[in-house]
Amino acid sequence: MAISSSAHLRTLIGLALILAVLGLFPATPRAQDAASVQVNRPNIVIILVDDAALMDFGVYGGEASTPHIDALARRGAMFTQYRASPLCSPSRAMLLTGIDNHRTGIATIPEVLPPDQVGAPGYSMALEPGVLTIADRLRTDGYRTLMTGKWHMGETPDEMPQNHGFDRSFALAASGADNWEDKSYIPFYAEAPWYEDGVATGLPEGFYSSRFIVDKMIEYLETTDQEAPFLAYLPFQAIHIPVQAPAQFIAKYDGRYDAGWHALRDERHAKAIELGLVPADAALADPAPDLRQWEALSEEERALYAARMEVNAAMLDAMDHHIGRFIGYLKTKGQYDNTIFVVTSDNGPEPSRGDDNAALGFYNRLTGYHIGLEGMGGRGAWGFIGPEWAAAAATPGAWYKFYATEGGIRVPLIIAGPGVEAATVHSPAMITDIAPTLLEWVGASPPPQPSEPVSGRSLLPVLKGETPSVYAPNDVRAIEVSGNSALYKGDYKITRSMPPVGDGQWRLFNLAKDPGETTDLSGDLPAILADLQAEYAAYAARVGVLEMPADYNTAYQIRNNTGARMLSHHPWLYLVFGGVLLVIAAAIGWALWKLLRAVRRRRAV
Repeated sequence: MAISSSAHLRTLIGLALILAVLGLFPATPRAQDAASVQVNRPNIVIILVDDAALMDFGVYGGEASTPHIDALARRGAMFTQYRASPLCSPSRAMLLTGIDNHRTGIATIPEVLPPDQVGAPGYSMALEPGVLTIADRLRTDGYRTLMTGKWHMGETPDEMPQNHGFDRSFALAASGADNWEDKSYIPFYAEAPWYEDGVATGLPEGFYSSRFIVDKMIEYLETTDQEAPFLAYLPFQAIHIPVQAPAQFIAKYDGRYDAGWHALRDERHAKAIELGLVPADAALADPAPDLRQWEALSEEERALYAARMEVNAAMLDAMDHHIGRFIGYLKTKGQYDNTIFVVTSDNGPEPSRGDDNAALGFYNRLTGYHIGLEGMGGRGAWGFIGPEWAAAAATPGAWYKFYATEGGIRVPLIIAGPGVEAATVHSPAMITDIAPTLLEWVGASPPPQPSEPVSGRSLLPVLKGETPSVYAPNDVRAIEVSGNSALYKGDYKITRSMPPVGDGQWRLFNLAKDPGETTDLSGDLPAILADLQAEYAAYAARVGVLEMPADYNTAYQIRNNTGARMLSHHPWLYLVFGGVLLVIAAAIGWALWKLLRAVRRRRAV
């Protein structure tokens, strides 16, 4: 009996091996064909808003009408304790890779990079070898990978999205550009560098950025494999400067901001308490230093600044309108219910002004921009909100973009999709957590080796309701961009802000009681301060943070880098400046000669 069973077993094994060779009955699982890989795998849509504050969306208490974003929040997870970085490119790198910005190659942005950091490891200003994006990972699993909008992670054609996992891309290499025309918005860039699939290109007639970004994405979806799941990355230009919007959207906010920025701070703070974004007894965040008083402005100035904030709200509204068109398209294709949506911002609101800089004023005159009330938000308008409105919009956080204060890095995050229950999530989350969350959610294949390891954590257990947080109470979270730094541990945070607004000193706050960072506890709790500083030193050493020059000042560095770029774009400026210097030298020489002659005449008399 035993011999017969053994023979029978050998026969079955032999048949199985023969069938495996014939490809009819594989002895081990072989690579699945495209159709079987794609069955029921969810699509992914990542919507990245530029410079939106925590409370800018309607569902977070903002004034702008954002019904389509709000609807996603109400059917998914709305995070209240999520942090990005204080600047756009580092945030974008971390969002797409799940890796700390210093390990991606994009530790900061080229506009503020000091000369002694140029080309250092982690500071190449482009995604470095071994750094894989979520598009790299998903493309190997049969996903269509598509991107339209702002890239800002490299400037040369070979640094564009097509070499980082995207099948199709229409990408802006710069930090921003005009929303109505094919032109640059600051002298740092000679032009608006748009690339389609890595080839320099221009913009179509009738361009408006938010509309075009959606239209181009729909075109890519229509012209790629309809049977394959997709990753659609839509990094909008809204609401980055120049702040511009169609007139019909601007009209909706007429008079909304006439009470001024102090009134908006109070209004948003009260709304933050009502929504549970801060404790009921939380102090109103301190404004950044040297902000103007609304009452000190003339009547004309108040009208001008109120109108600027109206355009800002309108630009958000217009973006949401086009997001709604995109969602409508997915519904008509039967793709909406099986799509994961991520909506977030890269950093807090933009404080830069366009009316206090002579060099920018000169550039605007050369390029046809204006900053006046007439035609504000339309073609040729260089719109901005300035530091006072930015600080008000950043409420309940302190300060704004560029700084690792809460107003600069605490931003909205919405995740909706199949299997996610509607919930407000108060547990911590970081921008590096998004990529690993999505990769785990869709069951992505392991990355090829060698590659830079992901440093973020998957939030999927939180989204599934399996755990309230993927961070233990004393787990450390840290961020650094050009010296502006933050580290969280338990209820405490240390932060350091560089000049011109900050002083480069570490401060300690208890965010559970003081989310507005109003009371520095450094003197009262030196042991906790020392512990968090030691944790930060370990983080900095681990990821390769470079110390900033002793005299570093963000504003000065932007000025110097912009001047150098202008000279590289326009070599004839050397002749102009040289000629000006020669004229000045000749004038000084002539004056000295005249003075010397006068002295000699007096002596002769």
